[in-house]
This record gives sequence, C-alpha cells and structure tokens, in this order.
Amino acid sequence: MPSLLDGIKIIESTTMITGSLAGAMLGDLGASIVKVENPKGGDPFRVFRGDDYSPHFRAYNRNKESIALDLRGRQGREIYLKLTAEADVLIENFRPGVMDRLDLGMDVLRETNPRLIVCSITGFGEDGPYKDRPAYDAVAQAVSGISSLYLDDNVQLTGPTIADNMTGYNACYGILGALFERERTGKARRVEVNMLESAIAFIPDPFLNTQILNVEPGPLMRVKASQSYAVRCADGKMLAIHMSSQEKFWQALQVAFERPDLGTDPRFDDRIKRIDNYLALSEEFKQTAATQPHGYWTARLEANDVPFAPVNTLPEVYDDPQVRHLDSFVDITHPKRGTYTGIRRPVAFDGSRDDQPLEPPPDFNEQGADILRRLGLSETEIETWESHNRNIMDSK
Repeated sequence: MPSLLDGIKIIESTTMITGSLAGAMLGDLGASIVKVENPKGGDPFRVFRGDDYSPHFRAYNRNKESIALDLRGRQGREIYLKLTAEADVLIENFRPGVMDRLDLGMDVLRETNPRLIVCSITGFGEDGPYKDRPAYDAVAQAVSGISSLYLDDNVQLTGPTIADNMTGYNACYGILGALFERERTGKARRVEVNMLESAIAFIPDPFLNTQILNVEPGPLMRVKASQSYAVRCADGKMLAIHMSSQEKFWQALQVAFERPDLGTDPRFDDRIKRIDNYLALSEEFKQTAATQPHGYWTARLEANDVPFAPVNTLPEVYDDPQVRHLDSFVDITHPKRGTYTGIRRPVAFDGSRDDQPLEPPPDFNEQGADILRRLGLSETEIETWESHNRNIMDSK
C-alpha cells in the first residue's frame, strides 16, 4: 500500500529532538529522509547513554538514511547542494545565522532549487534578544511558563520533554501545510518554528484562565479545574481519576468510593467548592482508596462509569489490555543492531497503519556511499569524500 508522502524527498540537517522528530513523523507518512550528519561522530544523540546507537537516537530517527558531510568543506557543501537540488524539503535546526555562515543561506538554496521548502527550527526565533542563546527543553519550558505549572516548593524539574517534542510536531505541521500549498500554487515557503512559541502554544487555556478569570496559576491550576486526582490503593498501586465538570461523575464517584457523606459535606457540595477545597477532597479520596487494593476499586469505578485509569509504569504500558488491542508497539529490526520495540504512528488512515514504513534508524553514515552514487559521483570522488571524513573523525 503506497504511503501518503511517497515520492517526497527530505533532507534533514538536525540533531537531538526537534528536527529529528519532524523528520521521523514525515518518514512515518512515507517520505524519503536523508539525515546529514557531522563527520565527527554525527548526531550527539547517538552516544547519549548508549554506544553509538542509543535509545534516544532510535526514538527519533526511524525511516532515515545517514550520510556524513563536512559542510565547511568545498566537497561537502557541493554534495549538500546536489542533495537539496533534488529535494522537496530541507529541515535544519542550527542556531540563527549558521546556514548563512556556511554559504547555504536562503538565496543559495532558492537558486539551487526554487521549489525547495525550507523549515528552520530555532530555540527563540530568528531575531530578538534571546536569538543567540542555546536552547534546550528545560529552557523553553521555563521561559514559556510551562515549568511554573509543575514546580512547587520542592523546586525539582520532572517529566518528559515537552517543548522539544511540540516543536517537532509544529515543524511537521508547518511542512505539511507548505507542501499542500506548493501543490496548488507552485510557491515554496520558508517555514520557521521555534521552541519558545511551541511551548507557549501548548498551554493556551492557562493563559486565558489567568487573563480573563484571574485564576491563580500554579501546579494545581489544571487539576483543580478538571477535578483530577491520583490515589494510592492498599496494595500500593495508584489510580488516576478525572471527573471533569459533569455532575454525574461526582455522584458516581461517591457511590464507587462508598462515600455518600462527601456529597453533603459543606466543603464539597457544589463544583466551585470542590475546586476551592481541592486538597481537602483529595485527602478524603486518598484515605478511602488506601482501605482496599486497586482491583477492588477498579471494579467499582468501572461499574459506576467513573473516568479513571491505573497509573501504569512504562513497562506496564506494553501489557495494558487496551494498548495491546490497539497494537501500539511494533518490533523493529536492524540487521546488525538487533530488534527493539518501537511505537507505531498514532494516526490511522481508513482504519489502517499498514502503509507506515518501519525501517530502523541508520548507523552513522550507513548509506553515505550509496547516496553519493545515486547523485552521480564517481568512485574517485567518493574515495576523496571518505578520506576527508576519516581525517575529520581522527582529528582531535
């Protein structure tokens, strides 16, 4: 079955998460991705808590080919322009100005390929007082306000990457829009995405609730309003409960927890009071949950149609009955690196994901020589490229 983006060629000059995730998502839709890496070790994620094929690298680099190019050298730059001449999209996440310093700015790229869509990913945008600062996930989360919704008096950052991943999603979204427009008009856009704005856009409701309703922002802002709770049962297992705004769920939870007294308690007898007295109600739920094992409460919560779920550890997710039913995970095998369990694309078309390519992430420079042959380089030119890369890798 052909994939949606069959025939679309993408050059990816990225490291770490943002651009790599955008490329992986486009590869999941069938685009051909060539990842251009620095000859001196490639993407730093390759060796992040691993040898040169770390879990971090695998997570964001499926369905790609790898070539090592020294963009500061004459031959590397020429090869890069040959690649872009045949490409539909270029994704890069250098700091602002780097592509210009490499003599690979927009004027050069447009001259090489007028139909090339260029997606530039930065930390803070192309200009402004922060444009030259290094940016990583924790930095963007902090400036955007996200961290203030997690941090309490303990002042300990927690949780997965958010700004990085949302930037990758937004880059993919922008590229798909640009591809669609180009098909209609022939116009090739430059897509600009930054981590700061991606993080801000991820939390629109806290901003408006603070602005319009004067709701005090902080770590409990969302869970109070949504009436979300976590409890630990007698056997140590945790459950998450989310009542939202519907009165029927509040009534159902009283039945499930065998606590009709909560409904007449003057602290909790309407939704606004439950929001205002969130911590007190949370403590009541915790005390009740601790009296029985999770299986007891699971049966009662399900029987009374309360929105709830077990708090799965990551290993437990693999065996969750609904996750297994959805077939969310898939084994991906590299001929030399072996097999690992990856995550399927979370988007189906006509009820199927059979069109998703599931190629393993490439070894460093794995397809380099083959890519050069496809570009028409001679064996002598390829030997020169290989020798230059070896010299860079051996240099200190």
